[in-house]
Amino acid sequence: MESPQCTAESSSNDTVEPDFTVGDVPGLRSSASGAERAPLVFDVIIAGCGPTGAMLAAELRLHGVRVLVVERETEPVSFVRIVGLHIRSIELMDMRGLLERVREHARRRPAGGFFAAIDKPAPKTLDSAHAYLLGIPQPVIVRLLEEHATRLGAQVRRGCAVAGFEQDDEGVTVELADGEQLRARYLVGCDGGRSTVRRLLGIGFPGEPSRTDTLMGEMEVGVPQEEIAAKVTEIGRTNERLRLRPFGGGVYSVVVPAAGVGDRAEPPTLEDFRQRLRTIAGTDFGVHSPRWMSRFGDATRLVERYRVGRVLLAGDAAHIHPPTGGQGLNLGVQDAFNLGWKLAAQIRGWAPAALLDTYQAERRPVAEDVLDNTRAQMELHSTEPGPRAVRRLLTELMDFDEVNRRLIEKITAIGIRYDFGEGPDLLGRRLPDIDVKDGHLYGLLHRGRGLLLDRTERLTAGGWSDRVDHLADATAALDVPCVLLRPDGHVAWIGDDQKDLDDHLSRWFGKPAD
Repeated sequence: MESPQCTAESSSNDTVEPDFTVGDVPGLRSSASGAERAPLVFDVIIAGCGPTGAMLAAELRLHGVRVLVVERETEPVSFVRIVGLHIRSIELMDMRGLLERVREHARRRPAGGFFAAIDKPAPKTLDSAHAYLLGIPQPVIVRLLEEHATRLGAQVRRGCAVAGFEQDDEGVTVELADGEQLRARYLVGCDGGRSTVRRLLGIGFPGEPSRTDTLMGEMEVGVPQEEIAAKVTEIGRTNERLRLRPFGGGVYSVVVPAAGVGDRAEPPTLEDFRQRLRTIAGTDFGVHSPRWMSRFGDATRLVERYRVGRVLLAGDAAHIHPPTGGQGLNLGVQDAFNLGWKLAAQIRGWAPAALLDTYQAERRPVAEDVLDNTRAQMELHSTEPGPRAVRRLLTELMDFDEVNRRLIEKITAIGIRYDFGEGPDLLGRRLPDIDVKDGHLYGLLHRGRGLLLDRTERLTAGGWSDRVDHLADATAALDVPCVLLRPDGHVAWIGDDQKDLDDHLSRWFGKPAD
């Protein structure tokens, strides 16, 4: 019998069964017979309703995919931790018509000072209409994305934990902790750094364990802001890991090195913060009334594979790293944005043969780069003489606009270029939100479809018009004749030849409709 906390109605969207065979894929089992299997109630089950899982559910629903999200927790997280949406994530919110809703709950901040907390202003040459950061409480962004997904028709069940699963050549049978079994074509683990789905898959998660821990929280202080600023500036000359940043109303974000590596399942106490502040700063600043407290380490790990058969991983289930630079949530949301339309295409039956494999091919190198830059940033926070010298040198180099811009583009993910083969530098990159005759580009991407932006006004999407929109606009702010955009906003083709365009439409959007 279903738990009262674990109930939902299934949707009834028609789907096309994709071709899939067991072959020699590790971890994939052949089923005994079709008669013994439960019916395929869902197309995709997503484990975890954090930002990654909720974003993925919404992206799938844009294409009519039947989605169930199961979440272990019975209620959304209650502590008010502020997270930052970087430039690329802000652009993605705009692409799906969510940005204004997010802005209502967020505080805008300059897009500078991210890399190892080196205080440099954002370069003026950032190529984005959204060259800023949005600070937003974590429960709020989770709620907004979950509401977006459910508004589109996704089902969310809380109080449900994945306990096991078995996959075959037609789908995945998922067992919940209460014994209920559900059946779907695919399972995606978005269930965090301690992912049950990843563990059950048996995929390697190589990397480095934590060497140091850091306490992080939000709390009130009992001394004037000027005194705090002076003390933090003094300590910061030798210890970059101590930070107290005001949020207003006497509330501060407090970050302080821990005494050692502890159990992150056990949150620190207020006394832990007081003791560490006294040790490092000589005062505890009168901290009191914490809103939330946690600890994080510098463990850095990347899963060996993002997919085994019909089971995939995204977000922290696939990669973990220190939060320096604030890239974690953003990386997961961008994983979901990359995966959603590809998995939907597979389920709807029009995906080219290798499309789903491009998820790992594109996103794993991005995660590798994030892990490397967080490793570098953690070294730059060290109090040892060598890293301190490197930090001073990098601080000087960041006075050069090109260096500063390169690091900001890396942190904010607007410098990503997927490998689509040889071509102009724009190929494989995301297209900024340029002006078009109907307003602005991102306003045309709300439905999650491809887009042919045609300045020649003589090309056509032809048999792909059920998957690709077409805007003929000679006035579009482009310096190339035409571009084909994927649903995630990356440039898949540049040119002006219809036959060449058709070849690339086939590459990314499958066979044309009859």
